[in-house]
Order: sequence, then C-alpha cells, then structure tokens
Amino acid sequence: MLEATTIYTPAEDRYDHMTYNRCGASGLKLPAVSLGFWHNFGDLTPFEHMKQLVFTAFDNGITHFDLANNYGPEPGQAERNCGLLLNKYFKAHRDELIVSTKAGYEMWTGPYGDHGSRKYLIASLDQSLTRLGLDYVDIFYHHRPDPDTPLEETMGALAQIVNSGKALYVGLSNYDGPTMEKAAKILDELHVPFVINQNRYNIFDRTIEKNGLKDTAKRLGKGIITFSPLAQGLLTNRYLDGVPADSRIALDPRFLKDSALTPERLQQIRELNDIAIARGQTLAEMSLAWLLHDGVVTSVLAGASKPQQILDNIGALKNTTFSAEELAKIDEISQR
Repeated sequence: MLEATTIYTPAEDRYDHMTYNRCGASGLKLPAVSLGFWHNFGDLTPFEHMKQLVFTAFDNGITHFDLANNYGPEPGQAERNCGLLLNKYFKAHRDELIVSTKAGYEMWTGPYGDHGSRKYLIASLDQSLTRLGLDYVDIFYHHRPDPDTPLEETMGALAQIVNSGKALYVGLSNYDGPTMEKAAKILDELHVPFVINQNRYNIFDRTIEKNGLKDTAKRLGKGIITFSPLAQGLLTNRYLDGVPADSRIALDPRFLKDSALTPERLQQIRELNDIAIARGQTLAEMSLAWLLHDGVVTSVLAGASKPQQILDNIGALKNTTFSAEELAKIDEISQR
C-alpha cells in the first residue's frame, strides 16, 4: 500500500529486501542493519543532510534508529534533531519504527547527571522524551555499568520506566557477561522485558568474546546489537592508502585518532581487504557480514555520513556465509 504524505512518501518496497532478526528469544525484531545517531546528527551536520540519511535508511527497510542522551555535539542535540525529523516526516510511521535511547554517561553537572541511580535514569529519560517529542521509546538502555550504585537500584529504575509506559523494552550497554547475568536475573524477577545488549564488537575488537557477554547473551536468549562494527571506519577501504582529507581521523578525531592507524594496523587492513575482494565484497561489507555470520548478533549498528554508505552497509546482507578457512584467516590476521 502506498502511504503518501505531502512531505515524504516512503518507498513502497521498503520491507522487501531487509533481513529482520529477533532479539534473542523475544518477539521483537530488528533490522540486521540499524542506523546509529552517535555521529552526524549533531550541531555539525546540516539538517537537510540528516534528512537524506534517515530517508535512505527507512526507504531500504532500516526501521531502528539508535540514540543516547549525550549524543551530539552538543549533548542532547542528536535527540533534538531526531525529534524534528520524526515530527515532520515520520508521524504516520511511528509504529513502524524502533527508537532507542540510553543514559549512563555524564549528561549534566552535579551529582545527579551521571551513572546509574534511579534519580538520574528516570530524569534523563524524561528529558530525552521531551527532546524526541515522543511519549515513549521502544528500547531504553542503561548505557554503562555503575559499580557505585546497587544493581538492584539501577534495574529497579528500568522496571519503573517500563511500568510507567515510557519504554516498551530495556537493554544494557557495555556490560560484561557476569554482570549482565546478574542484572538479567533481577529484571526477570521484576518481570521486565530485557531483550538486548549493546556492545562494541568488530573484527579487531573481540572484548565481548573474552568477557563472557556474547556467550552469556546466547545462553540466556538475549539479543546483541554491535556498535563500531567497522572500527570507526578502519574496516573500510577509506584508509588503504593513508588518511584521506575528508576522513573521520582528519575531520573529527575525538573518537578515532591518527595514532590508531599504525603501520601494523594498516597491514592488517590490507590483508583483510584481500579476503574481502576474494569473496566479492568490499572490506566494509565483509566486516558487517562477519558480525552476523553465526546468528548470535541481532543487528549491526552502523553510522553513516553519506546516504551511499547506508546502501553499502545493507549490501553486506547478500552474503553472510563464511568458510572455516576464511574465518580462521580473519582471526589470524586481526588478532596478531
């Protein structure tokens, strides 16, 4: 059915080519590729450009927009811009979207604007909903573990948030396996739908394989959505010949510094690129496909500075099967 509006008419075939995976054992499905608002939705990006990014994503079946209270720059600005986009273009499609946000890092000054207290989490979500112009988010995450706040208090705040109708599901971000399992037990006792973990994971960064998160999520039937799936752009063809003038390292080194591109790392990237070429994929496509190959990861959370990058990311779904030899070679190269 063609669902026209005077401002934006989504592609009629938007659900025909995207893969949707369940969050663990839950009933909630996410697109295999989701759109992250960590970069490119703050003060530095023209609104018209943001519009083209979200239109391209939704037109191609990406129904999940992921945010956090502090995404910007400035903190809160990504939520404000997302709220403007939702209000102007997506009012008729709110029930087709999964919008998530988080709290856990510093958002405002003083003792109540950080970490994992009930005070902070509930106040932060109220602020986020105002910026987004929404009555509820689909998923609300605690953004990082807080060893100074009892886990029962933090999980109790998530329970209150769901019970108040301000979030449909909850997630945990940056937890390790043992802490996540303790949290899951509390949430289960409180009858809170904890469905997903959000963690950094890519061919280079195997932390969740080492700290028990990946295995525990699989065992408990929880989903995983991975951020930095392309290692902030290192796992693309952007840096095969050095640092381009328009690259993230050159333009916005807050999260990726030129010191990350050592001669050893560059050699790894080039060798991984050779495997990708042999598979008929770009390095970015292979890197995303690798994350999805074993069925444990629900979705890869990829940002984009250009609409074409979103289409390229979706291209990874054409082949997520790897031979044992390919997997072994990727491990040998990336972990040496």
